[in-house]
Amino acid sequence: MNPRPLDFDDPDRLYTVTGGRSRVDDDDLDLVTLVVAENDPAPGMQSEHVAILRLCRHEPVAVVELSSHLRLPVSVVKILLLDLRDTGHLTVRHPTSATAVNHQADLETLKQVLVGLEAL
Repeated sequence: MNPRPLDFDDPDRLYTVTGGRSRVDDDDLDLVTLVVAENDPAPGMQSEHVAILRLCRHEPVAVVELSSHLRLPVSVVKILLLDLRDTGHLTVRHPTSATAVNHQADLETLKQVLVGLEAL
């Protein structure tokens, strides 16, 4: 007898994984939000929570990457991540863009602007 392959798109499974929740009320998470595990999985944790913590143990991982690794919809992964964040098992942070880096203006340009303003 061949075992039936696990159907990852089974709505009953997704309902069970999220505890019946279907919406994320927190806008802190988007596809590129980075997630970092703060500690190791605890005994008795839900298997999806354990998998997330193991994936994020050594380096930050984006929400969309976790969704791909876990083969779960992003909406389900967000619910699981918020559970872990709320219990202190992981930290959520947004990546900084190249333009958000501490960018100092050129001193000579600022002097020219000041001279131009004084000329007005």
